[in-house]
Amino acid sequence: MVSEVKTVVGRGIPLRGNDIDTDRIIPARFLRCVTFDGLGQQVFADDRLHDNGQHPFDQPHYQGATVLVVNANFGCGSSREHAPQAIAKWGIQAIVGESFAEIFFGNCVAMGIPCVTADAETVNRIQTLLTEDPQTKVTVDLDAMQINCGSFTAPIRMGDGPRMMLTTGTWDACGQLVSHAEQVRQTAAQLPYLNWTHLSAV
Repeated sequence: MVSEVKTVVGRGIPLRGNDIDTDRIIPARFLRCVTFDGLGQQVFADDRLHDNGQHPFDQPHYQGATVLVVNANFGCGSSREHAPQAIAKWGIQAIVGESFAEIFFGNCVAMGIPCVTADAETVNRIQTLLTEDPQTKVTVDLDAMQINCGSFTAPIRMGDGPRMMLTTGTWDACGQLVSHAEQVRQTAAQLPYLNWTHLSAV
């Protein structure tokens, strides 16, 4: 079944600071894992250790948040897919920021995680609202291209291509194959270089 991503609703978590790179998101020592399972526990591991329990990802009132609100050039540095995977495994389903590193952005879209941008004033306002009241509901709406944080509403931006991939579900290659399994089977059966009878039996 194709997974369309049109709206993400949940509580938000503010993470202030520009140029937060992928090594801070998931330190290199955790890249030796065979699967991405368990990476969520190690997201921002060194920053959290340094902050001694005061990092937003450790504070009890932000547990269960699904929308991460960041500043400029988030996800810069190495291209490791483990960075968005760790964020997603922690529970984040959408990221709002001033700007994102290109490869990080692409990795997120390939996982079905929208990364939308807003101006610095809007991002700071949302971060402040979430600091003052962590229970505030946040809605990221890719159809209306706006974000709601409590009673505050502002426009958000995302390129037409990535936005269409998310809202139509075409980001999800595996889902498309499964949902079109019969069409794939019929096409493969017509290919002279495939022994489809043998493949069907596997």
